Amino acid sequence: MEKLTEKEESIMQIFWEIKKGFVKDVIAKIEGKKPPYNTVSSIVRILAKKKYIGHKQYGNTYEYFPIIKKKDYGKSMFKSMFQNYFDGSYKKIASFIAKENKLSKNETEELLKIINESENKS
Repeated sequence: MEKLTEKEESIMQIFWEIKKGFVKDVIAKIEGKKPPYNTVSSIVRILAKKKYIGHKQYGNTYEYFPIIKKKDYGKSMFKSMFQNYFDGSYKKIASFIAKENKLSKNETEELLKIINESENKS
């Protein structure tokens, strides 16, 4: 699965939230200064070309909807990051999470519980 640019991903986040909509609906969900309609429309067409979203046509108007599930995209990006930045090492990623996120004792215990439950299922 192709990694999206930051702008493409932000538009996809909106589609995952609203489930379906027109370009104007996406713009309405953007916080802060609204980008030009043509800019958002171009990004939406790129997402459609990359097969992340599909559309229904109503005359000259298009209603868009996600084809790729947020969970599937997240899983694919995590696998890529896991391999590229942590050399596929669970120890390295667990260490990174624990150190960089300054996990509380409770969060560390929860993480260990999840790991132990996962080992017991294998």
